[in-house]
Amino acid sequence: MANLIAIYPGTFDPITYGHIDVVKRAAQMFSKVIVVVARNSSKTPLFSDDERVAMIKEVFRNDRRVEVDEFDELLVDYVRHRKANVVIRGLRAVSDFEYEFQMALTNRKLAPRIDTVFLMPDERYTYLNSTIVREVARLGGDVSEFVPRNVQRRLAAKIRSSRTKQ
Repeated sequence: MANLIAIYPGTFDPITYGHIDVVKRAAQMFSKVIVVVARNSSKTPLFSDDERVAMIKEVFRNDRRVEVDEFDELLVDYVRHRKANVVIRGLRAVSDFEYEFQMALTNRKLAPRIDTVFLMPDERYTYLNSTIVREVARLGGDVSEFVPRNVQRRLAAKIRSSRTKQ
């Protein structure tokens, strides 16, 4: 395997088993996978940037191939700065494709040497996204099949905290 570095950007609010599956698949193909938490001004995340980074670091603490970072710049600039070669994007369903395809083509126009690789998670996770996880948790549902235990604990604490503030 050549020394290829892949960047997997996302909001990860919170990280799910679907995200984790994509990271593990990418780690089999690339020397290093850098999971980067994006600060997205168009979204209001439940967890802070630092909380999301901490959760992801906990999940991958025993995998030296996975690094965790955050960024607040143009993705292609971050990829160049990290001397990476590839952007990883997860595709759950056909509905994801149109948006991801547009982003990949835009990134290619901005940085022709950076490729986008689309990975599908295991079919068990194709319906899963962070919004669903937050909503199920907010309504008191069991999210143990959607997120790791460390994320479950943080999610429960965050929801309890937001309820006591109301």
